[in-house]
Amino acid sequence: MGPLLKRFENLTTPHVADACLRAGIEVRTVSLQPVTPGRLAGRVLPAQHVGSVDVFLEAFGSAEPGDVLVVDNGARRDEACVGDLVVLEAQAAGISGLVVWGLHRDTVDIRAIGLPVYSLGAMPTGPLRLDPLPDDALQLAKVAEWTVTSDDVVLGDEDGIIFVPADRVDELFDLAEAIQATERQQADLIRSGTSLREQVRFDAYLAARKQRPSLTFREHLRGVGGAIEE
Repeated sequence: MGPLLKRFENLTTPHVADACLRAGIEVRTVSLQPVTPGRLAGRVLPAQHVGSVDVFLEAFGSAEPGDVLVVDNGARRDEACVGDLVVLEAQAAGISGLVVWGLHRDTVDIRAIGLPVYSLGAMPTGPLRLDPLPDDALQLAKVAEWTVTSDDVVLGDEDGIIFVPADRVDELFDLAEAIQATERQQADLIRSGTSLREQVRFDAYLAARKQRPSLTFREHLRGVGGAIEE
């Protein structure tokens, strides 16, 4: 297990998303589901797919152990762009997982390989076209509205995917761990009989909002040490 995944092991993407809010970092999340159960964390290894697996094989040649292959297939729903052989080769190259902005196939075989793979879904048909390869095909990938590069880290779990700047990941993990600790304490208090409304002094917030209508709940939470929204 790589150091990034080990640090992320006890966190979740929601914790990291909240940490981004608190740190003033753009929250770059994507709703993708895991094909193979498993969390992933690693440097982005981008690849733009244009109809052939050769771009993936070329990307693997420059991969570092623990990288995550991020495949940009433009969210196409008419073809699968990743299958079992690509996933198996990725595993052999030291890749820790795949994020596919598009579709995959060979679901049964991919699950047997066991490498974490996230995608928009599955279909039997592979690529039926071959487009020109962009000059930046191995420099960047577009996933939803986000453009990611090797300067980014990707994290994934059952809630989806989040991209964060590689040079801020330790800071974000520190914040996420603090948020997680607060939320666990809040959950324990709810179970022992102290409601969340009591913990966050919700009645006081409502009274204060009457006096100052511009007061937001997040502002109130910061004053009482809450962490349920960021």
